[in-house]
Amino acid sequence: MLDGQMRRWIDPPLNFIGQQMARAGISANGVTLAGLAIGLLSAVMVALGMFYAALILMLLSRVMDGLDGAVARATQKTDFGGYFDITVDFLFYGAFPFAFIVLDPAQYGVVGALLLVSFYFNGGTFLGYAILAEKHKLSTTKRGSKSLYFSTGLTEGTETIAFFAALCIWPQYFNVLAAIFAAACFYTAFARMLLAYQEFGGVKTEE
Repeated sequence: MLDGQMRRWIDPPLNFIGQQMARAGISANGVTLAGLAIGLLSAVMVALGMFYAALILMLLSRVMDGLDGAVARATQKTDFGGYFDITVDFLFYGAFPFAFIVLDPAQYGVVGALLLVSFYFNGGTFLGYAILAEKHKLSTTKRGSKSLYFSTGLTEGTETIAFFAALCIWPQYFNVLAAIFAAACFYTAFARMLLAYQEFGGVKTEE
């Protein structure tokens, strides 16, 4: 929901830094991989109960997630780069709440599992819509220049980062926060399915 507005604020400084990194010979895929490593380390910090360290590392990993696209725009965007970026994002988004389950399975296990189901469902509708959008030659730049079609939703990257930050600041409220965010993810997924039906439901598949 907030990604479009956020992109207008963060893209100029990210693009400037990305250009400097590209001149230094740093590759976009290398930045993506570094961001993943930092993100997974933040999840390890959660599993160890070191929440403020996890918060700092999580935010740094998300900065890297923005910088890989900036480096790619300054050099050369590739289909694999876009694929690698979204795959890494999904891995990180699953690892972070999983770390809370590892930390305390008895307390966080049920709601944490529900949250992961909502991520899985929401991610499936997102990627499925992107496939149909590509098939029907749809495009949008509201969330910046992307390799995939980014359909809108109540829970996007900005909201997810804010949610993860809230979990680090108030881990004692994990079950409440996770249940609310899971409900928002389910809402987004069902809304996207309805949008897909409205957009593509009457379109016949070519033989």
